[in-house]
Amino acid sequence: MAKPPVLTPQSEDFPRWYQDILNKAELADNGPVRGTMVIRPYGYAIWEQMQAQVDARIKAAGASNAYFPLFIPESYLKREAEHVEGFSPELAVVTHAGGKQLEEPVVVRPTSETVIGESMGKWIQSWRDLPLLLNQWANVVRWELRPRVFLRTSEFLWQEGHTAHATEADAAAYARQILHEVYEDFMVNVLALPVVVGCKTPSERFAGATNTMTCEAMMGDGKALQMGTSHELGQNFARAFNINYLDDTGTQQLAWTTSWGVSTRMVGGLIMGHGDDAGLRLPPRLAPVQAVVIAVRDDEAVIARCRELAAELEASGVRTRLDVDTSTSMGRRVTDWELKGVPVRVELGPRDLAAGEVTVTRRDDGSRVAAPLDGVVPVVAEALDRIQADMLERARQTRVARTVPVATVDEAIEAAATGWATLPWDRVGAEGETALGAHAMTVRCLIRADGAVPDSVDEPDLTAVVGRSY
Repeated sequence: MAKPPVLTPQSEDFPRWYQDILNKAELADNGPVRGTMVIRPYGYAIWEQMQAQVDARIKAAGASNAYFPLFIPESYLKREAEHVEGFSPELAVVTHAGGKQLEEPVVVRPTSETVIGESMGKWIQSWRDLPLLLNQWANVVRWELRPRVFLRTSEFLWQEGHTAHATEADAAAYARQILHEVYEDFMVNVLALPVVVGCKTPSERFAGATNTMTCEAMMGDGKALQMGTSHELGQNFARAFNINYLDDTGTQQLAWTTSWGVSTRMVGGLIMGHGDDAGLRLPPRLAPVQAVVIAVRDDEAVIARCRELAAELEASGVRTRLDVDTSTSMGRRVTDWELKGVPVRVELGPRDLAAGEVTVTRRDDGSRVAAPLDGVVPVVAEALDRIQADMLERARQTRVARTVPVATVDEAIEAAATGWATLPWDRVGAEGETALGAHAMTVRCLIRADGAVPDSVDEPDLTAVVGRSY
Protein backbone atom coordinates (compact mmCIF):
# COMPACT_ATOMS: atom_id res chain seq x y z
CA MET A 1 0.00 0.00 0.00
CA ALA A 2 1.35 3.44 -0.97
CA LYS A 3 2.11 5.83 1.89
CA PRO A 4 -0.28 8.80 2.16
CA PRO A 5 1.26 12.12 1.13
CA VAL A 6 2.81 14.19 3.90
CA LEU A 7 0.92 17.26 2.69
CA THR A 8 -2.45 17.74 1.06
CA PRO A 9 -1.65 18.20 -2.66
CA GLN A 10 -1.92 21.81 -3.87
CA SER A 11 -4.19 20.79 -6.74
CA GLU A 12 -6.60 19.14 -4.33
CA ASP A 13 -6.95 21.86 -1.70
CA PHE A 14 -4.52 24.81 -1.77
CA PRO A 15 -5.65 26.37 1.56
CA ARG A 16 -5.33 22.98 3.28
CA TRP A 17 -1.89 22.51 1.73
CA TYR A 18 -0.85 25.90 3.14
CA GLN A 19 -2.09 24.98 6.60
CA ASP A 20 -0.30 21.62 6.41
CA ILE A 21 3.01 23.36 5.67
CA LEU A 22 2.58 25.74 8.62
CA ASN A 23 2.11 22.75 10.91
CA LYS A 24 4.47 20.14 9.49
CA ALA A 25 7.36 22.46 8.68
CA GLU A 26 6.94 23.85 12.21
CA LEU A 27 6.49 27.45 11.13
CA ALA A 28 3.59 28.77 13.22
CA ASP A 29 0.50 27.93 15.27
CA ASN A 30 -2.69 29.82 15.97
CA GLY A 31 -2.49 31.93 19.13
CA PRO A 32 -4.92 31.66 22.05
CA VAL A 33 -6.80 34.81 20.96
CA ARG A 34 -8.59 34.51 17.62
CA GLY A 35 -6.54 36.04 14.83
CA THR A 36 -3.19 35.90 16.62
CA MET A 37 -0.27 33.61 15.83
CA VAL A 38 2.62 31.93 17.59
CA ILE A 39 5.67 32.01 15.32
CA ARG A 40 7.74 28.89 15.98
CA PRO A 41 11.58 28.98 15.97
CA TYR A 42 12.01 27.87 12.34
CA GLY A 43 9.38 30.33 11.14
CA TYR A 44 11.00 33.07 13.19
CA ALA A 45 14.43 32.20 11.77
CA ILE A 46 13.00 32.87 8.31
CA TRP A 47 11.57 36.18 9.53
CA GLU A 48 14.92 37.11 11.10
CA GLN A 49 16.62 36.60 7.75
CA MET A 50 14.03 38.85 6.11
CA GLN A 51 14.35 41.43 8.85
CA ALA A 52 18.15 41.55 8.68
CA GLN A 53 18.32 41.92 4.91
CA VAL A 54 15.53 44.48 4.65
CA ASP A 55 16.98 46.43 7.58
CA ALA A 56 20.37 46.63 5.87
CA ARG A 57 18.74 48.04 2.74
CA ILE A 58 16.71 50.57 4.74
CA LYS A 59 19.85 51.82 6.47
CA ALA A 60 21.65 52.01 3.12
CA ALA A 61 18.80 54.29 1.98
CA GLY A 62 19.65 56.63 4.86
CA ALA A 63 16.90 55.88 7.40
CA SER A 64 17.58 55.30 11.11
CA ASN A 65 15.72 52.97 13.44
CA ALA A 66 13.70 54.30 16.36
CA TYR A 67 10.82 53.07 18.51
CA PHE A 68 7.44 54.63 19.25
CA PRO A 69 4.67 53.68 21.69
CA LEU A 70 2.26 50.78 21.20
CA PHE A 71 -0.59 52.86 22.64
CA ILE A 72 -1.82 55.91 20.74
CA PRO A 73 -4.33 58.46 22.05
CA GLU A 74 -7.59 58.07 20.13
CA SER A 75 -7.58 61.81 19.46
CA TYR A 76 -4.38 61.45 17.42
CA LEU A 77 -6.09 59.24 14.86
CA LYS A 78 -9.07 61.57 14.68
CA ARG A 79 -6.83 64.46 13.68
CA GLU A 80 -6.49 62.95 10.20
CA ALA A 81 -10.09 62.15 9.28
CA GLU A 82 -9.46 59.96 6.22
CA HIS A 83 -6.90 57.95 8.18
CA VAL A 84 -9.16 57.12 11.13
CA GLU A 85 -12.06 56.38 8.81
CA GLY A 86 -9.92 53.93 6.84
CA PHE A 87 -8.81 52.08 9.98
CA SER A 88 -11.95 52.38 12.12
CA PRO A 89 -13.29 48.83 11.60
CA GLU A 90 -9.89 47.33 12.42
CA LEU A 91 -9.03 49.24 15.59
CA ALA A 92 -8.47 47.62 18.99
CA VAL A 93 -9.31 50.26 21.62
CA VAL A 94 -8.39 50.20 25.32
CA THR A 95 -10.99 51.88 27.54
CA HIS A 96 -10.00 50.52 30.97
CA ALA A 97 -6.60 50.17 32.64
CA GLY A 98 -5.43 49.83 36.23
CA GLY A 99 -8.98 49.03 37.29
CA LYS A 100 -10.34 52.38 36.10
CA GLN A 101 -11.96 53.77 32.98
CA LEU A 102 -9.52 55.91 31.02
CA GLU A 103 -10.30 59.58 30.53
CA GLU A 104 -9.39 59.14 26.87
CA PRO A 105 -9.44 55.75 25.12
CA VAL A 106 -6.15 54.63 23.61
CA VAL A 107 -5.75 52.69 20.38
CA VAL A 108 -3.38 49.75 20.03
CA ARG A 109 -1.37 50.93 17.05
CA PRO A 110 -2.63 49.81 13.65
CA THR A 111 0.22 51.88 12.13
CA SER A 112 2.18 54.83 13.48
CA GLU A 113 1.72 57.78 11.12
CA THR A 114 -0.08 59.73 13.84
CA VAL A 115 2.19 59.13 16.82
CA ILE A 116 5.33 59.59 14.71
CA GLY A 117 3.80 62.67 13.10
CA GLU A 118 3.39 64.16 16.58
CA SER A 119 7.10 63.62 17.30
CA MET A 120 8.14 64.95 13.90
CA GLY A 121 6.22 68.13 14.64
CA LYS A 122 8.34 68.59 17.80
CA TRP A 123 11.69 67.63 16.31
CA ILE A 124 11.61 69.55 13.03
CA GLN A 125 12.35 73.27 13.26
CA SER A 126 14.11 74.30 10.07
CA TRP A 127 15.06 73.06 6.63
CA ARG A 128 18.33 71.85 8.17
CA ASP A 129 16.36 69.12 10.01
CA LEU A 130 15.12 67.67 6.74
CA PRO A 131 14.84 65.10 5.44
CA LEU A 132 13.99 63.20 8.64
CA LEU A 133 14.15 59.50 7.79
CA LEU A 134 12.83 57.11 10.45
CA ASN A 135 12.02 53.41 10.62
CA GLN A 136 10.77 51.13 13.35
CA TRP A 137 10.45 47.36 13.71
CA ALA A 138 7.35 46.64 15.74
CA ASN A 139 4.10 44.77 16.13
CA VAL A 140 0.77 46.26 15.07
CA VAL A 141 -2.86 45.28 15.60
CA ARG A 142 -5.61 45.30 12.98
CA TRP A 143 -8.62 43.29 14.06
CA GLU A 144 -9.23 40.74 11.30
CA LEU A 145 -12.60 39.13 10.63
CA ARG A 146 -11.12 36.31 8.52
CA PRO A 147 -7.64 35.67 9.92
CA ARG A 148 -5.05 33.46 8.25
CA VAL A 149 -1.60 32.83 9.71
CA PHE A 150 1.07 35.13 8.22
CA LEU A 151 -1.37 36.49 5.60
CA ARG A 152 -3.96 38.28 7.71
CA THR A 153 -3.62 38.21 11.49
CA SER A 154 -4.94 40.57 14.14
CA GLU A 155 -1.39 41.11 15.36
CA PHE A 156 1.62 40.93 13.06
CA LEU A 157 5.24 42.00 12.92
CA TRP A 158 6.57 44.54 10.46
CA GLN A 159 8.75 47.52 9.77
CA GLU A 160 7.21 50.89 9.14
CA GLY A 161 9.18 53.77 7.72
CA HIS A 162 8.10 57.38 8.16
CA THR A 163 9.86 60.34 6.59
CA ALA A 164 9.47 64.11 6.29
CA HIS A 165 10.85 66.19 3.41
CA ALA A 166 11.15 69.80 2.36
CA THR A 167 9.55 69.32 -1.06
CA GLU A 168 6.95 67.16 -2.73
CA ALA A 169 9.51 66.02 -5.30
CA ASP A 170 11.97 64.91 -2.62
CA ALA A 171 9.26 62.94 -0.79
CA ALA A 172 8.08 61.28 -3.99
CA ALA A 173 11.64 60.35 -4.97
CA TYR A 174 12.34 58.81 -1.57
CA ALA A 175 9.11 56.77 -1.59
CA ARG A 176 10.20 55.36 -4.96
CA GLN A 177 13.72 54.73 -3.71
CA ILE A 178 12.33 52.57 -0.92
CA LEU A 179 9.97 50.82 -3.34
CA HIS A 180 12.73 49.86 -5.76
CA GLU A 181 16.03 49.77 -3.84
CA VAL A 182 14.66 48.18 -0.67
CA TYR A 183 11.48 46.25 -1.43
CA GLU A 184 11.72 45.26 -5.08
CA ASP A 185 15.42 44.47 -4.80
CA PHE A 186 14.88 42.27 -1.75
CA MET A 187 11.86 40.47 -3.14
CA VAL A 188 13.39 39.75 -6.54
CA ASN A 189 17.02 39.09 -5.58
CA VAL A 190 16.55 37.42 -2.19
CA LEU A 191 13.02 35.99 -2.09
CA ALA A 192 13.26 35.09 -5.81
CA LEU A 193 9.72 36.42 -6.31
CA PRO A 194 9.38 38.47 -9.53
CA VAL A 195 7.00 41.10 -8.17
CA VAL A 196 5.06 43.46 -10.39
CA VAL A 197 5.60 47.02 -9.14
CA GLY A 198 2.99 49.69 -9.78
CA CYS A 199 0.64 52.18 -8.15
CA LYS A 200 -2.75 51.56 -6.58
CA THR A 201 -5.96 53.02 -7.95
CA PRO A 202 -7.53 55.82 -5.87
CA SER A 203 -10.03 53.38 -4.33
CA GLU A 204 -7.22 51.03 -3.21
CA ARG A 205 -4.89 53.65 -1.72
CA PHE A 206 -3.72 53.66 1.88
CA ALA A 207 -6.00 55.79 4.06
CA GLY A 208 -4.67 59.35 3.99
CA ALA A 209 -2.19 58.82 1.15
CA THR A 210 -2.01 60.79 -2.09
CA ASN A 211 -0.26 57.90 -3.86
CA THR A 212 0.28 54.26 -2.89
CA MET A 213 2.84 52.11 -4.71
CA THR A 214 2.89 48.35 -4.32
CA CYS A 215 4.81 45.13 -4.96
CA GLU A 216 2.45 42.35 -6.09
CA ALA A 217 3.50 38.69 -6.28
CA MET A 218 1.65 35.77 -7.85
CA MET A 219 1.06 32.82 -5.56
CA GLY A 220 0.93 29.16 -6.53
CA ASP A 221 -2.84 29.22 -6.94
CA GLY A 222 -2.75 32.24 -9.24
CA LYS A 223 -3.90 34.76 -6.63
CA ALA A 224 -2.03 37.98 -5.92
CA LEU A 225 -0.39 38.90 -2.64
CA GLN A 226 0.47 42.49 -1.79
CA MET A 227 4.00 42.03 -0.47
CA GLY A 228 4.82 45.63 0.48
CA THR A 229 3.74 49.22 -0.08
CA SER A 230 5.26 52.69 -0.18
CA HIS A 231 3.05 55.74 0.25
CA GLU A 232 3.29 59.41 -0.57
CA LEU A 233 1.23 61.17 2.09
CA GLY A 234 1.37 64.66 0.59
CA GLN A 235 0.90 67.26 3.33
CA ASN A 236 -2.12 65.59 4.95
CA PHE A 237 -0.31 64.40 8.08
CA ALA A 238 1.99 67.42 8.18
CA ARG A 239 -1.07 69.64 8.32
CA ALA A 240 -2.77 67.52 11.01
CA PHE A 241 0.33 67.32 13.23
CA ASN A 242 1.94 70.70 12.54
CA ILE A 243 5.04 69.31 10.86
CA ASN A 244 6.34 72.75 9.87
CA TYR A 245 9.80 74.07 9.13
CA LEU A 246 11.47 77.39 8.39
CA ASP A 247 12.95 77.38 4.90
CA ASP A 248 16.24 79.06 4.01
CA THR A 249 14.43 82.39 3.58
CA GLY A 250 12.88 82.21 7.06
CA THR A 251 9.40 81.41 5.72
CA GLN A 252 7.25 78.85 7.53
CA GLN A 253 6.48 75.80 5.34
CA LEU A 254 4.60 72.53 5.66
CA ALA A 255 6.65 69.37 5.24
CA TRP A 256 5.82 66.51 2.86
CA THR A 257 5.73 63.02 4.35
CA THR A 258 5.92 59.36 3.31
CA SER A 259 5.34 55.99 4.94
CA TRP A 260 6.20 52.46 3.83
CA GLY A 261 6.20 48.93 5.21
CA VAL A 262 6.60 45.18 4.80
CA SER A 263 5.47 42.56 7.29
CA THR A 264 5.40 38.89 8.27
CA ARG A 265 2.99 38.55 5.35
CA MET A 266 6.18 38.04 3.30
CA VAL A 267 6.60 34.67 5.03
CA GLY A 268 3.20 33.63 3.69
CA GLY A 269 4.19 34.88 0.25
CA LEU A 270 7.40 32.87 0.37
CA ILE A 271 5.46 29.70 1.24
CA MET A 272 2.79 30.12 -1.45
CA GLY A 273 5.08 31.56 -4.09
CA HIS A 274 7.59 28.70 -4.10
CA GLY A 275 6.22 25.76 -2.11
CA ASP A 276 5.36 22.42 -3.71
CA ASP A 277 3.66 19.20 -2.62
CA ALA A 278 6.77 18.18 -0.66
CA GLY A 279 6.84 21.39 1.40
CA LEU A 280 8.77 24.65 1.44
CA ARG A 281 11.30 25.58 -1.21
CA LEU A 282 13.49 28.31 0.21
CA PRO A 283 15.73 30.49 -1.98
CA PRO A 284 19.32 30.08 -0.75
CA ARG A 285 19.94 33.77 -0.08
CA LEU A 286 17.12 33.72 2.47
CA ALA A 287 17.22 30.17 3.87
CA PRO A 288 18.25 30.03 7.56
CA VAL A 289 19.83 26.67 6.73
CA GLN A 290 21.32 26.61 3.22
CA ALA A 291 22.76 23.10 3.38
CA VAL A 292 22.28 20.08 5.61
CA VAL A 293 24.94 17.38 5.90
CA ILE A 294 23.29 14.01 6.56
CA ALA A 295 24.94 10.83 7.81
CA VAL A 296 23.11 7.99 6.04
CA ARG A 297 24.18 5.27 8.50
CA ASP A 298 25.32 4.97 12.12
CA ASP A 299 28.97 4.57 11.21
CA GLU A 300 31.71 6.20 13.27
CA ALA A 301 33.88 7.11 10.28
CA VAL A 302 30.89 8.45 8.32
CA ILE A 303 29.73 10.61 11.21
CA ALA A 304 33.23 11.95 11.76
CA ARG A 305 33.55 12.90 8.09
CA CYS A 306 30.09 14.49 8.13
CA ARG A 307 31.19 16.71 10.99
CA GLU A 308 34.24 17.75 8.99
CA LEU A 309 32.14 18.49 5.90
CA ALA A 310 29.69 20.60 7.92
CA ALA A 311 32.56 22.56 9.43
CA GLU A 312 34.11 23.13 5.98
CA LEU A 313 30.84 24.42 4.57
CA GLU A 314 30.19 26.65 7.57
CA ALA A 315 33.70 28.08 7.34
CA SER A 316 33.11 28.92 3.67
CA GLY A 317 30.05 31.01 4.60
CA VAL A 318 27.31 28.45 3.94
CA ARG A 319 24.68 28.32 6.71
CA THR A 320 24.92 24.60 7.52
CA ARG A 321 23.16 22.09 9.75
CA LEU A 322 24.55 18.65 10.70
CA ASP A 323 22.14 15.69 10.86
CA VAL A 324 23.65 12.59 12.47
CA ASP A 325 20.42 11.41 14.08
CA THR A 326 20.70 7.91 12.68
CA SER A 327 18.10 6.62 15.16
CA THR A 328 15.55 8.14 12.77
CA SER A 329 15.21 6.53 9.34
CA MET A 330 16.94 8.18 6.40
CA GLY A 331 13.62 8.47 4.58
CA ARG A 332 12.00 10.31 7.47
CA ARG A 333 14.91 12.70 7.81
CA VAL A 334 14.96 13.49 4.08
CA THR A 335 11.21 14.15 4.20
CA ASP A 336 11.64 16.52 7.14
CA TRP A 337 14.42 18.52 5.45
CA GLU A 338 12.35 18.71 2.26
CA LEU A 339 9.39 20.00 4.28
CA LYS A 340 11.61 22.76 5.69
CA GLY A 341 12.81 23.69 2.21
CA VAL A 342 16.56 23.48 2.87
CA PRO A 343 18.09 24.21 -0.57
CA VAL A 344 20.84 21.55 -0.57
CA ARG A 345 21.30 18.15 1.07
CA VAL A 346 24.79 16.62 1.34
CA GLU A 347 24.39 12.88 2.01
CA LEU A 348 27.23 10.56 3.06
CA GLY A 349 27.12 6.82 3.69
CA PRO A 350 29.74 4.08 4.08
CA ARG A 351 29.81 3.32 0.35
CA ASP A 352 30.20 7.01 -0.48
CA LEU A 353 33.03 7.31 2.02
CA ALA A 354 34.79 4.29 0.51
CA ALA A 355 34.39 5.77 -2.99
CA GLY A 356 35.66 9.19 -1.84
CA GLU A 357 32.48 11.01 -2.88
CA VAL A 358 29.29 12.46 -1.50
CA THR A 359 25.80 12.99 -2.97
CA VAL A 360 24.59 16.60 -3.33
CA THR A 361 20.82 16.98 -3.87
CA ARG A 362 18.96 20.16 -4.84
CA ARG A 363 15.64 20.74 -3.08
CA ASP A 364 14.12 22.88 -5.85
CA ASP A 365 14.21 20.27 -8.64
CA GLY A 366 15.40 17.10 -6.90
CA SER A 367 18.50 16.74 -9.09
CA ARG A 368 21.46 14.83 -7.62
CA VAL A 369 25.17 14.89 -8.38
CA ALA A 370 28.16 13.02 -6.98
CA ALA A 371 30.87 15.34 -5.69
CA PRO A 372 34.40 14.45 -4.54
CA LEU A 373 34.75 14.49 -0.76
CA ASP A 374 37.60 16.96 -0.99
CA GLY A 375 35.66 19.24 -3.35
CA VAL A 376 32.23 19.60 -1.74
CA VAL A 377 32.41 23.32 -0.97
CA PRO A 378 32.57 24.60 -4.58
CA VAL A 379 29.90 22.10 -5.69
CA VAL A 380 27.50 23.28 -2.96
CA ALA A 381 28.29 26.96 -3.64
CA GLU A 382 27.56 26.50 -7.34
CA ALA A 383 24.33 24.62 -6.56
CA LEU A 384 23.14 27.43 -4.27
CA ASP A 385 23.77 30.07 -6.93
CA ARG A 386 22.00 27.97 -9.55
CA ILE A 387 19.00 27.30 -7.30
CA GLN A 388 18.58 31.01 -6.56
CA ALA A 389 18.56 31.90 -10.27
CA ASP A 390 16.37 28.97 -11.28
CA MET A 391 13.75 29.67 -8.61
CA LEU A 392 13.40 33.26 -9.79
CA GLU A 393 13.16 32.24 -13.43
CA ARG A 394 10.66 29.49 -12.67
CA ALA A 395 8.44 31.92 -10.74
CA ARG A 396 8.73 34.49 -13.54
CA GLN A 397 7.73 31.95 -16.20
CA THR A 398 4.75 30.87 -14.09
CA ARG A 399 3.55 34.44 -13.68
CA VAL A 400 3.90 35.20 -17.40
CA ALA A 401 2.10 31.98 -18.37
CA ARG A 402 -0.79 32.75 -16.01
CA THR A 403 -1.19 36.43 -16.98
CA VAL A 404 -3.62 36.99 -19.87
CA PRO A 405 -3.94 40.27 -21.82
CA VAL A 406 -7.63 41.08 -22.37
CA ALA A 407 -9.69 43.90 -23.85
CA THR A 408 -12.69 44.21 -21.50
CA VAL A 409 -13.63 43.94 -17.84
CA ASP A 410 -15.79 40.89 -18.59
CA GLU A 411 -12.81 39.16 -20.19
CA ALA A 412 -10.67 40.15 -17.21
CA ILE A 413 -13.17 38.55 -14.82
CA GLU A 414 -12.99 35.30 -16.77
CA ALA A 415 -9.17 35.30 -17.08
CA ALA A 416 -8.50 36.26 -13.46
CA ALA A 417 -10.43 33.24 -12.21
CA THR A 418 -7.21 31.22 -12.58
CA GLY A 419 -4.47 33.87 -12.72
CA TRP A 420 -4.06 37.54 -13.59
CA ALA A 421 -5.44 39.66 -16.40
CA THR A 422 -4.09 42.87 -17.88
CA LEU A 423 -6.11 45.46 -19.79
CA PRO A 424 -6.07 49.21 -20.49
CA TRP A 425 -6.91 51.17 -17.35
CA ASP A 426 -9.15 53.53 -19.28
CA ARG A 427 -11.44 50.57 -20.00
CA VAL A 428 -11.89 49.85 -16.30
CA GLY A 429 -12.54 53.00 -14.28
CA ALA A 430 -14.73 53.17 -11.19
CA GLU A 431 -17.58 51.22 -12.79
CA GLY A 432 -15.23 48.45 -13.83
CA GLU A 433 -13.71 48.26 -10.35
CA THR A 434 -17.20 47.78 -8.93
CA ALA A 435 -17.87 44.96 -11.41
CA LEU A 436 -14.56 43.31 -10.48
CA GLY A 437 -15.37 43.63 -6.79
CA ALA A 438 -18.59 41.69 -7.31
CA HIS A 439 -16.40 38.74 -8.36
CA ALA A 440 -13.91 39.18 -5.46
CA MET A 441 -11.33 40.71 -7.83
CA THR A 442 -9.46 44.00 -7.76
CA VAL A 443 -7.08 46.07 -9.80
CA ARG A 444 -3.88 45.05 -8.06
CA CYS A 445 -1.87 47.92 -9.55
CA LEU A 446 -1.42 50.18 -12.56
CA ILE A 447 1.73 50.07 -14.67
CA ARG A 448 3.04 51.83 -17.76
CA ALA A 449 3.35 49.97 -21.02
CA ASP A 450 7.06 49.50 -20.31
CA GLY A 451 6.26 48.07 -16.87
CA ALA A 452 7.41 51.18 -14.97
CA VAL A 453 5.52 52.74 -12.08
CA PRO A 454 3.35 55.67 -13.19
CA ASP A 455 3.74 59.09 -11.61
CA SER A 456 -0.04 59.48 -11.60
CA VAL A 457 -3.13 57.35 -12.23
CA ASP A 458 -4.14 60.04 -14.70
CA GLU A 459 -1.32 59.25 -17.12
CA PRO A 460 -2.48 58.03 -20.55
CA ASP A 461 -2.11 54.44 -21.74
CA LEU A 462 -1.78 52.78 -18.33
CA THR A 463 -2.27 49.04 -17.91
CA ALA A 464 -4.36 47.60 -15.09
CA VAL A 465 -3.27 44.31 -13.52
CA VAL A 466 -6.36 42.43 -12.29
CA GLY A 467 -6.52 39.44 -9.99
CA ARG A 468 -7.97 37.77 -6.95
CA SER A 469 -5.96 38.43 -3.81
CA TYR A 470 -5.22 37.40 -0.26
